[in-house]
Amino acid sequence: QVQLVESGGDLVQAGGSLRLSCTASGTFSRVHSIMGWFRQHPGKQRELVATITHTGSQNYGDFVKGRFTISKDNAESTWYLDMNSLKAEDTGVYYCNLRVGSFLGWGQGTQVTVSS
Repeated sequence: QVQLVESGGDLVQAGGSLRLSCTASGTFSRVHSIMGWFRQHPGKQRELVATITHTGSQNYGDFVKGRFTISKDNAESTWYLDMNSLKAEDTGVYYCNLRVGSFLGWGQGTQVTVSS
């Protein structure tokens, strides 16, 4: 059973930066994995922030516009979301996820609050 634990959520001022981390425990195939970050605003559906594949291919939500970067460590057990130029509308609960074949796991979520 793979478990995901996020960290790094915090209160930050608009224009500031934050790094989120997600660590996966358990056995899974790195070769077939897609690691990602999603976020959810109150009353709205969860939306894609960024994903990264085993080969390093990245995909971002349209709203990111070069402000965020997803990366992963060499062991592919931890992945990160570096967020810069944060805006009030980036406030929300950020979830990491891991997709490997038919498996889809989610972290518990970490709160990011951006004050304007």
